[in-house]
Amino acid sequence: MKKDLLSFAGMNPEDFEDIWLRAARLKKMLKEGKEHASLKGKTLGMIFDKSSTRTRISFEVGMYQLGGIALFLNSRDTQIGRGETLADSARMMSRYLNGIMIRTFAQESVEVLASYATIPVINGLTDLLHPCQILADLFTIKEKKGTYEGVRVAYIGDGNNVANSWIEAAAHLSFELTLACPEGYDPDQRILEESRRCGKGSVRLYRDPRDAAKDADVLYTDVWTSMGQEAELKERKEIFRDYQINADLLGVANKDAMVMHCLPAHRGEEISADVIDGPQSVVIDEAENRLHVQKAVLEILL
Repeated sequence: MKKDLLSFAGMNPEDFEDIWLRAARLKKMLKEGKEHASLKGKTLGMIFDKSSTRTRISFEVGMYQLGGIALFLNSRDTQIGRGETLADSARMMSRYLNGIMIRTFAQESVEVLASYATIPVINGLTDLLHPCQILADLFTIKEKKGTYEGVRVAYIGDGNNVANSWIEAAAHLSFELTLACPEGYDPDQRILEESRRCGKGSVRLYRDPRDAAKDADVLYTDVWTSMGQEAELKERKEIFRDYQINADLLGVANKDAMVMHCLPAHRGEEISADVIDGPQSVVIDEAENRLHVQKAVLEILL
């Protein structure tokens, strides 16, 4: 039976640990210059409906380093953009490829693609979820702090796809998650309720960023205006102006707190330049780990 990575639903702590153990091994082999072409002859189709830097580079380079090839596909250059159904595309691509990674708008599109494909499908990002990012984030926390268990992560800002995947992860793993979001910009209510109902870690939602950041081990943020929300930019800047990670907010967290951001960052908006470029920031290490973690996911699924 094929496996997909569409969300964290159905995963257990052992599944997460398997990914991170493989990621650590693959990262070490790469640093030591050792060949690790476990996917030689394999092909990954990468469907992009949204622009990308880290997702495209990390998956494409990852497949190359594992001995396979990745094909960049977007709706403008394929029949998907001319009305071919996702069901037909999934069935056809399953005859050519060994796996599909899709970065798109609707979570439903990922679910439909996976339901018709006979090969693994990976969610590279939707408006609802961003599981690959959070896998890399938690791997980074494990690297830097030795464990994620008992760690307090404070997410400050928009209750978007990244926030939703943090909440999903807290339903499966033993860490504390506090979020500070303006009223009307909360994470997905269904995901939040499900995590609170069956979560292994604790999830708390605040309005005041200082309440969420208090005694945090990790301060985390994302852009205030995600792709597709550009028309709301002026309004969002006003609403989120008090939700910036800066030196003042960092002072509320634990003295050795790490600063994380999934990038791209808008300095002076969701995070100040002195903090994201300061000594407690691990954002570049975090970005690098997208490569190693996604290689582990590819190795497991393909």
